[in-house]
Amino acid sequence: MSRIGKKPVPVPSGVEVKLDGQNISVKGSKGVLSAVLIDDVIAQMTDEGVKVDPRDSSKRAQAMWGMSRTLVANLVEGVSEGFKKELEINGVGYRAQMKGRDLELSLGFSHEVIYQVPEGIDVACPKPTEITVSGIDKQLVGQVAAEIRGYRPPEPYKGKGVKYKDEYIFRKEGKKK
Repeated sequence: MSRIGKKPVPVPSGVEVKLDGQNISVKGSKGVLSAVLIDDVIAQMTDEGVKVDPRDSSKRAQAMWGMSRTLVANLVEGVSEGFKKELEINGVGYRAQMKGRDLELSLGFSHEVIYQVPEGIDVACPKPTEITVSGIDKQLVGQVAAEIRGYRPPEPYKGKGVKYKDEYIFRKEGKKK
């Protein structure tokens, strides 16, 4: 039994959920998101919200139950509140700035790294050493943040690089004489 799957997804006021077979469409103040649920689960509207149940007692249906419920919860949260990831840049001379819709990163390479921000994602640089990625699609926000971090992941000796704000970098001691 899935502990997560048993709970219905509450639908806040101002959010409209439309079920059409395995297709689910959620409309809110921030936009519209939709997803196609796997055939092993059934979604239905109840008084408490959207309820996701397994179609049968097969192992695959049980495995997909909690995941499908979480996908629906992410759609509802995305259109009502949105998602945000914050990145920090550590290192001498490392900085970031927005140039139109592109993010320009100086990360110690011989050239500037230009990252083209995809549609539906907002990137802001409140300080030259901070980057904020926000949007309504949780998967896309995480993917963009991971791609930006991937240009220069933090290294364990001095901690230089791009890291998530709440990420802990395991530090190593340098060479001894």
